[in-house]
Amino acid sequence: MRRSTSRLCLILLGTGVFLLVLTQLLVWYVEPRAKRTPTDVNSTTVFSGKGSYFDTGSVSTVDGQTITITRRVLGDVAGSERSGNAIWDVSTQIDTPKTLPLADPRKSLQWTTERWVTDRRTNLPVRCCEEKPRFEGEAYLKFPFDVEKRVYTWWDSALGAAVPLEFKGTTKIRGHRGYLFVGTVAATATGTRQVPGALVGRRQGQVLAEEWYSNAGIELTVDQRTGRIMNAVTAPTKTLRAPGSKKDAVTLLSSKRLEFTEATRREQVTLASDDGSRLKLLGETVPVVGGIAGGLLAAAGVVMLIRGRRRPEHSDE
Repeated sequence: MRRSTSRLCLILLGTGVFLLVLTQLLVWYVEPRAKRTPTDVNSTTVFSGKGSYFDTGSVSTVDGQTITITRRVLGDVAGSERSGNAIWDVSTQIDTPKTLPLADPRKSLQWTTERWVTDRRTNLPVRCCEEKPRFEGEAYLKFPFDVEKRVYTWWDSALGAAVPLEFKGTTKIRGHRGYLFVGTVAATATGTRQVPGALVGRRQGQVLAEEWYSNAGIELTVDQRTGRIMNAVTAPTKTLRAPGSKKDAVTLLSSKRLEFTEATRREQVTLASDDGSRLKLLGETVPVVGGIAGGLLAAAGVVMLIRGRRRPEHSDE
């Protein structure tokens, strides 16, 4: 008797081994490298809500106005490729009904520019590439990949410091489930500004008034897989105080609730869903299906190889 080996069993065995190797390659090599902060970013997010602001025309605080915050993020692709980090140039402008129609951001109520540099894998800040400001924490315009149910430190540009945000459960934004993180900022001095003394109740011609900032409620709903912020709510208050005073003299900006607009929420949910689906495909679906199929094919090939049909050897007797 001699053992015959069929071509089919070798094909099954080879295909099965190939699928098993491929699934391990996806899990240990491809999928982790797909979890990298993108560098070719070009996005705009918009907050809107009712609030108060200091009107320089009437030299008074006006209430019940629509306040709009527009944040634009543009990735520095060339700089990112050179450094290996994610470099994003960020501009943020706060507008009132008077300034919103104006094309020049310098004419808005407030306009700031920043340069954010982060590690593409961990989302931690990197000190290079003309970073501005020198920020801290682990969550900024996005959270790290694979968000956990714990406290995260989130950089608040208005405060100029990191704020702890606590996990408060899950919620849905346009049907997409996300993790909810919340936090507050107690009234904190953030700088000084030269203003007429009369504005803050002083008789001097000019004084260095103290700028104070607080936030009654920060709420961020984050996609667990990608770390993308699908909805954001903030309740900032910026005031001026006379030097050494414990009381606010002027309200520069205040709102009980500024939130992503519906259009921004829709866009962020779509991006989170699309990116999350790709990561799930690479990290879960293909490895599981490929692993099962590869295991079955390899097992079938081995069984056929071992059992192979025996052919009797014929003699001339």
